[in-house]
Amino acid sequence: QVQLVESGGGLVQAGGSLRLSCAASGLTFSTHAMGWFRQAPGKEREFVAAIDRSGGSTYYADSVKGRFTISRDNAKNTVYLQMNSLKPEDTAVYYCAARLTRYTSTWYLRANDYNYWGQGTQVTVSS
Repeated sequence: QVQLVESGGGLVQAGGSLRLSCAASGLTFSTHAMGWFRQAPGKEREFVAAIDRSGGSTYYADSVKGRFTISRDNAKNTVYLQMNSLKPEDTAVYYCAARLTRYTSTWYLRANDYNYWGQGTQVTVSS
């Protein structure tokens, strides 16, 4: 059974930092591209960042580029999202997602591209 478990969310002041983690089990982690999405109250789920299965290629939404960094440790079956210079508009539930792929240097931007999802972790940024 595939499980993705996010952690690291919380309450932080604007300008602060958080590091989210997503631990995967029940799958061969190194064959999966990973992504982070977020959903704010009353809004649709939106793409945040993606990383290919090797960790060598990443892609970011314009709204987080230069502030957030996605990375992965295939030995630990974990993907991370380092979030710096947080803004109140970053407040949302953050989800990690996994997509089986045979391709390296390939990441996915649409939620429908992903096979598995975590339950989410709440990030709240106060002004």
